[in-house]
Amino acid sequence: MAVLDGLNPAKVFHYFEEICGIPHGSGNTTAIADYCVKFATDRGLKYVRDEYNNVLIRKRASVGKENCEPIMLQGHLDMVCEKNFDSDPKFDFTKDPLRLAVMDDYVYAKGTTLGGDDGIAVAYMLAVLDDNSIVHPELECLFTTDEETGMIGMAGFDASIVKARKMINIDNEKEGEILVSSAGGRKVKCHVPVRYKKGSGLSYDIIICGLLGGHSGAEIDKYRGNANLLMGRLLHFLSGKVDYQLYYLKGGLQDNAIPRESKASVLLDPKDATCFEDLITEFEMTVINEYRQIENNITIYCEAGDLTEERVLTPKTKERVIFLLMTVPDGIAKMCPESQSIVQTSSNAGIMRLRDDYFSLIISIRSSISSEKEALSEKLKFLTETIGGEYIIESDYPAWEYKERSRLRDMVVTAYRELYGKPAHVTSIHAGLECGIIYDKVNGMDIVSIGPDIEDIHTPKEKLNISSTERTWRLLLRVMEMCD
Repeated sequence: MAVLDGLNPAKVFHYFEEICGIPHGSGNTTAIADYCVKFATDRGLKYVRDEYNNVLIRKRASVGKENCEPIMLQGHLDMVCEKNFDSDPKFDFTKDPLRLAVMDDYVYAKGTTLGGDDGIAVAYMLAVLDDNSIVHPELECLFTTDEETGMIGMAGFDASIVKARKMINIDNEKEGEILVSSAGGRKVKCHVPVRYKKGSGLSYDIIICGLLGGHSGAEIDKYRGNANLLMGRLLHFLSGKVDYQLYYLKGGLQDNAIPRESKASVLLDPKDATCFEDLITEFEMTVINEYRQIENNITIYCEAGDLTEERVLTPKTKERVIFLLMTVPDGIAKMCPESQSIVQTSSNAGIMRLRDDYFSLIISIRSSISSEKEALSEKLKFLTETIGGEYIIESDYPAWEYKERSRLRDMVVTAYRELYGKPAHVTSIHAGLECGIIYDKVNGMDIVSIGPDIEDIHTPKEKLNISSTERTWRLLLRVMEMCD
């Protein structure tokens, strides 16, 4: 018996469980694209698959809807892969199926992210395509790839094959909220060259963990701690108080996830061990106090190892690395003047790695104003190059701009009120959505973004609300029925 048997809508949860059994992290979407192609082939549906593993599946209009304008449903196939290392360090996102469970009104995955972002969109689209009783105009269901790593699939998608001029993106995580615009973004890498020398001493691992993390667009306004930058601050705090040599530095897993954990490894004179440990404790107390209303589980500690020899960073190199971590802009840069509840511009230092020949900091920049995105990018470039580093732009995507007139938005607002007797919340989001790219590629595309409640996305605490999934399903069906 499947874990999600008995949940409604039955077909939606059936397909959600099916895709959770297929590894589909960003950059690993071949198998799930194969699944979509087989799904279409088995049902005699026309499809197009491109070199990016994007899959577009078409379905003819239902009886009575043949003369209506076609509509596109869209979501992405990939998911963010985060896990609790202490619960199952051997879990492999490239091989292992997600371990689903149900508790109360929620579906979650044991010890890992669930991939409700954006697996639920995939499940909705497959359920629509598989049900001939649903009333709808001609459908184009677009399954895109690598959204979480720079919207690579949508960026490469040939939109000239698209017939629809209305699109429902299903990548929102808040029921009753209708998104009508989103921020543009840029993923950048700051590479600082490093040099090593031989070092010896007592080894210590420094660990920062227990932070809430979260989506760097949706949760950036909650001022949660960034484990990478806290580690940089801690290393700076130790400098001048105790002599240590740095040889390992790592934190974060995704550029668009606020990093929850980071680790550094150092060598020091054994006589400084007690002082070192006391300083770690002092720093932990300081950070806990600063984040007392935001984070409730911050843990900063050190573990002593053995006397050993390692390749350690030269003093000048260590200084440059810490300088970057101490000065890089992070978090909210500016709120929207029109609505102080919406972030206009931000950045997130999501991944840091110390390699053999360079230190890398990967940052996600977001802004609904293209000039501010460019200005923040230039600031990071100037900072990186000033300390002898290389600045690399990995990906860039445009903002999805608000349309004064939107027939589709009006239909969704009307449908929501009819179904639930209350108004929907029409708003914008600071997170980047693929809507911006398709809006830029297809002239006149009318777009809205909807979705069920998903909590703590991009973290192992992620959970999908079951009853919200059903209500959003009913909304989707009603909007397709209303299309003319």
